[in-house]
Formats: sequence, structure tokens, C-alpha cells
Amino acid sequence: MNQGRERPLTVHHLNQLLLVCSLVLLVAVAAVRISSRSGLPSLLVYLGIGVLMGQDGIGDIHFDNAEMTQVIGYAALVVILAEGGLGTKWKEIKPVLPVASALALVGVGISVAVTAAGAHYLVGLEWRQAFIIGAVVSSTDAAAVFSVLRKVPLPARVTGTLEAESGFNDAPVVILVVAFSMAGPVEHWYVLVGEIALELAIGAAIGLAVGWLGAWGLRHVALPASGLYPIAVMAIAVTAYAAGAMAHGSGFLGVYLASMVMGNAKLPHWPATRGFADGLGWIAQIGMFVLLGLLVTPHELGDDVWPALVIGLVLTMVARPLSVVFCLVPFRLPWQEQALMSWAGLRGAVPIILATIPMVEGVDASRRIFNIVFVLVVVYTLIQGPTLPWLARELRLGKEPEAADLGIESAPLERLRGHLLSVAIPEGSKMHGVEVHELRLPAGAAVTLVVRDGKSFVPLPTTVLRRGDELLVVATDPVRDAAERRLRAVGRGGKLAGWLGMNGAETR
Repeated sequence: MNQGRERPLTVHHLNQLLLVCSLVLLVAVAAVRISSRSGLPSLLVYLGIGVLMGQDGIGDIHFDNAEMTQVIGYAALVVILAEGGLGTKWKEIKPVLPVASALALVGVGISVAVTAAGAHYLVGLEWRQAFIIGAVVSSTDAAAVFSVLRKVPLPARVTGTLEAESGFNDAPVVILVVAFSMAGPVEHWYVLVGEIALELAIGAAIGLAVGWLGAWGLRHVALPASGLYPIAVMAIAVTAYAAGAMAHGSGFLGVYLASMVMGNAKLPHWPATRGFADGLGWIAQIGMFVLLGLLVTPHELGDDVWPALVIGLVLTMVARPLSVVFCLVPFRLPWQEQALMSWAGLRGAVPIILATIPMVEGVDASRRIFNIVFVLVVVYTLIQGPTLPWLARELRLGKEPEAADLGIESAPLERLRGHLLSVAIPEGSKMHGVEVHELRLPAGAAVTLVVRDGKSFVPLPTTVLRRGDELLVVATDPVRDAAERRLRAVGRGGKLAGWLGMNGAETR
């Protein structure tokens, strides 16, 4: 009697769905430890979970909605870029902005051309399909780069360049993939370049404006609950993406720049905000990778393994090194750094998400394009991720870890025109052993309370600070920034920070 009618969603179905989702999240969170110990980007673990749940796995879930995957993937990418931007230190990427910009623009163009030529002449793909694959795989993935590089103690110039490049190059690559996937011939190359430049300029302007306005508002308005600050920060980041996209600009560049501005603006309750964004980033990665794993059909991959290996070899051994060397010629970086940057062009979920665009647009052989990209990403991530720390050591680019930075959380006291700074002294901080009066805080700032081993007390000027202590510092509004700079400087350089020239000018 009920054949042909959809079954209504009941509470029982909802409970089952929640149970499955919670189990997947628990397994994925447990898998983080495996990926962190092995050096593998976590995307491989999450993709594996999705494949196991799919139609060829134990879950036997049939899912082939490329359009839904693309929409959810875009949303997840916005969150991942926001988390990456919030964690990007301006002092590290400021000196390398020209290098990163060259790699994200000129380098992408070189990589697309070389990879497309390899796909056409070596694999036999049509030029349109070859250019789509070349564009799709030319984007280094922010999630993969952030997850691997932050565990490898590399020089700040290398880390800053790779992180900024991965944040910047998503925008031009998306524009190229959409252009190549649209019906009809592509416009003249100079028209396409002009459109890319215009969209990037619009996205950058909106992102910087939204980030600055958001940071100014959060620093000058005391919200009624500390838990609202993380939500507000992520809402501002998403606003930058939406505003950029609606203005026919690059929303991805907008969200990254807006988040970077806020991440370097000394926002109130920063540790809580950073932790919230980090958690959202993990959830976005897990959901996105599991969904991409569901979309792939493993038994269809056999014929596409060899083309993926060939194209990946061209990309990794020819296109990426050539783009790095060409773009870095004016900057005269050491060959060791160029070699590491060539090998560290990690791919991740972004190329797989972009591979759904030709599927949605109905491009011929779009399913084959998706399969080739999927195999390429999995295989070469499996090779590049674990070997990156080894290569850094062989090239002697590793560095000794710096003194641990202080965890400083700020809460504005709006009516009192002051700020309450909560300072945590971590292991490795050079503030250990410093007496309170040796902090030499500016007039208008004072250490009012110390919490040690669960007990609080009012410190004397001669109280010696220890690792693990938590300090409460009250500062008036005019000296708030100077007090935080001084605390961070002492945390990095100890009581002699002033004599060593470490005035804490950089606070993040």
C-alpha cells in the first residue's frame, strides 16, 4: 500500500543517524593520533573511513551526489581556510609575501600548463580534460600543508611561504577549473588572466576590510559571554567569504585574509577562540574527507591508476619544481629551500573537491577525471607527507624549537576602561625563574594574582615565577598592548629581553 511513498523521518531514524555520526567522529578523532605519529596527513585516514562506509565497503552506502559534495566541500573549505588564516603569523609571512604571491599566481600557471601537456601527450587525454586535471591538481591544499608543516621545525621563511601559498592559490585555481569546465571554448588567455586578477583584487579588498572592521569591533565591544567571541570570529570570516563571492570576487581569498587579520589583532579571549576554530577545522576536515570517500567507487579505479601515477609524476617531478625554480629566480633563495618547497607542494581534499566541478557541469569523462585525481592525491600524499621531515633533515633545514610562547587571554573591562590579561607560563618559557619586578611592566599594568598548583596568592615584587603558573595582569586601556608585548618578550628572552633587543614588538 505504501509503495512509491517516501518514508517519513522519525525520531528513531534521527537517533540512528546521530549514532552513526558520533561513531564516525570518535573513530576519526582516534585516528588523529595515528596520523600525528606516522607523519601522514589525516586526510588519508578520513578518506579511508569514507571508502569503508561506501558501496564497496562494509557500510554499503550508495552515494553519488557530486553537486551536494561540492557544496559541502566548499563550506568545509571556508572553515579550513578560516582556521588556517587565524593561525598564520603575520611576522612570518610578511617577508615572504612576494614569494608566496608569485608561487600562487605565476607558479600555478606554469604547473597547469606543464601538467596538462603531460596528461595530453603521455596519457592521451583531450586538451580540455588535460587542462582541467592540470588546474585541479595545481592547488596545494591548505589543510594538508597546515597539518604537516606545523609539526616540522622548518625555518620561518619556508613555513611562511608554503602556508601563504596554500592559502592564496585556491582562488586562482577555482577560477581556472570553472573556466575550463564551462561549455564552449575558453576565452582568450589574456581575458582569463584579467578576470582572475579582478576577482582576486575584489576578494582581497573585501577580506582585508571585513577582517579589520571585525577585529576593531571585537576589541572595542565587550560581549556578554566569553563563548560568543569564537562564534563572532567565525561568523565574520564566513561573512568575508559570502561578501567576496556575491561581489563576483574570490571568496576563498577573502576568508583567508580576513581570518589572518583577526588572527594577528590581539582579540579578546584568544586562546578560547583559537581552540574553537581548531575544533571546527577538524570537524570540517573529517566531514569533507569522509564524504569524498563515499563519493568514490573503488572498483572503478583500476583503469585510472596508471594515468594517475603518470600525471602525478609529471606534476611532482617536473611541473612543481619548474614552477618553484622559475618563480624564485628573482628572490635568490638557497637551493635547499627551493628543493624543499618543490617537494612540499602537498595535495589534499581541495583537488578532489574541485574535481567535482566538471562532474556538475557535465564535462565528458568527468568521472574519469575525478578517479584520476583521487588516486593521484592518495598515492602522492602517502609518499610526500611522511618523507617531508626526512628531506628537511637531509637538506639541513631543520631548526631548534624556539622558546614556548606564552598563552595570553584578554578580557576587556569596558566600564573600567581596562583589560584583564590571563597569562599561562608553558614548559620551555624563559619567564621561568624571573621575579615579578623583573618583568618591568609599563606603568598602568600590574600582576595582581598568581595561581600555582591550584592555589592563588597575591605576589610580592620578589616572587619568582615558575613554569605552569597562571598570572592575572590588570592593564589600563592605553598600556594594554605594551603590557602584552613586554610579557611575550620576557617569555621568549627572559629577564634580559630588553638588553637583548627583544622588546616584543611582534605579539603573535
